[in-house]
Amino acid sequence: MVTKLSPKYPQYTFKKGNVFYFSRVGPNDLSEHYSRKRIVSSLRTTSFNQARILANTYSNKLEQYWLGLRLEKTQIPGLNLINASATNSDSLLPSIIDAKELYFSVKGKGKPKLFFDTANRNIRYLIDCLNNRSIDCYSTKDAAKFREWLIAKGLSNSSLQRIFSGVKAIVTFCIKEQGLDCQNPFTIVYLPAESKKNKRLPVSSSDLKVLSQSCIEIDDDIRWLVALIINTGMRLSEAIGLLITDLNIDTETPFINVQPHKHRRLKTDASERVIPLAGISLWAAKQIKQNISEGYCFPRYVINHECKSNSASATVNKWIKSIGSKNNVIHGLRHSFRDRLREVEAPLDMVELLGGWSLKSVGQCYGNGYSLKLMHKYVCLISENQGV
Repeated sequence: MVTKLSPKYPQYTFKKGNVFYFSRVGPNDLSEHYSRKRIVSSLRTTSFNQARILANTYSNKLEQYWLGLRLEKTQIPGLNLINASATNSDSLLPSIIDAKELYFSVKGKGKPKLFFDTANRNIRYLIDCLNNRSIDCYSTKDAAKFREWLIAKGLSNSSLQRIFSGVKAIVTFCIKEQGLDCQNPFTIVYLPAESKKNKRLPVSSSDLKVLSQSCIEIDDDIRWLVALIINTGMRLSEAIGLLITDLNIDTETPFINVQPHKHRRLKTDASERVIPLAGISLWAAKQIKQNISEGYCFPRYVINHECKSNSASATVNKWIKSIGSKNNVIHGLRHSFRDRLREVEAPLDMVELLGGWSLKSVGQCYGNGYSLKLMHKYVCLISENQGV
């Protein structure tokens, strides 16, 4: 097998000191337009990735400029029919693809695959509608056209908001990072408000009991997953990303350590927490420890070191709906968890802490917070109240 060596410098560049320079020889048939044969320009960066992006951008612009010079010399049939809006004009600024690559190279470090997939999809939509242009060659009229194009595809208002948000972030980042003198037209266009979402309902007390009993009767990894969430209120992604070492049951106060892992990030900083175990959730933790010696708690949902939350959600929701109300979903257990803590009059900041919800005030960050033993008291209360 032949190993392909990485280039020392990006194509069409050289280094003077630590700074990259763009360098390209002009074509012979256009030599009369230049006082020198070689075109050299400082890229004003010491970054290999940025130099690669800028050099590629400059080279593409030169190719377009040279094409324009050649077209002036040649009578081309149908020249008047060329769609000028599909080109990048004479701009030397980065294209939307270049902007996306810059965004990835700086902000993509340590981000999950979903981050790249989402951004790639958003920019693909934009190019399908408006072509790949320099970022200063998009106008507010183009942004409005893009909005109508997305609506015509049948996308919801909330999807529209998310796509525009992603495109705006990439263009704005490129403008600021490169110090460019242009505006972001995607920040100005009107977007319809998000559609009113149907409120997720908590799982009722009666359904909680039926679910708990069914988990014990079937006693497999899917049921352990549901049971683990019932009295902890964890997000599904938090639960399926647990390692065996995150379950601490051989202590005076059993608990789960919810922490970030390479295969599963957490939603917010407040999501990192410890949750005491009681009732059906303690049973589930013991079953997992007895049946799995090391590694992932739910290996069927961690493939190639990546959590498959959507797959888990589809399977679990189908089963939950077959047990109780057709409106029940796994996330409803998290809503129930909060309601049940309210019922036993748990302090609000303890509720936020147990659920990993963002804290509402600076004061909540002061001190060491609640002891594990005191939190365990309230988790035991909600378990006893519902008999789960």
